[in-house]
Amino acid sequence: MNQKNKFLKFTGVGIINTMASYAVYLFLIFFFSYQISYIVAFVSGVALSFVLNSKYVFEVQQTLRKFTLFPLVYLVQYLLGALLMDVIIEVLGVSKFIAPLFVIICLTPVSYLLSKKILER
Repeated sequence: MNQKNKFLKFTGVGIINTMASYAVYLFLIFFFSYQISYIVAFVSGVALSFVLNSKYVFEVQQTLRKFTLFPLVYLVQYLLGALLMDVIIEVLGVSKFIAPLFVIICLTPVSYLLSKKILER
């Protein structure tokens, strides 16, 4: 499969994963701070992303090693995302309900490249 098709599949999987993670975030925001809600939604999204990306995007075997390394992609994404959340909410004054959407859009290319590197090893 060529890289363009993989990126399109990655984007599709990302949309599904984003909707699921965002639903978790929206539910939790009524009970917890935006940062706690974000991290719980983020962690659940990482697990779903590993399953969907390894199976449908990169079509590779799911191994314990890949499962162990895969969260490193999202550790980088989380750290960048948490910083962006603060800037978007606290500095730019964007609603805490939509700020995660801006973070996801900004970090999608980074996520794709790092996921590809780990899963296609």
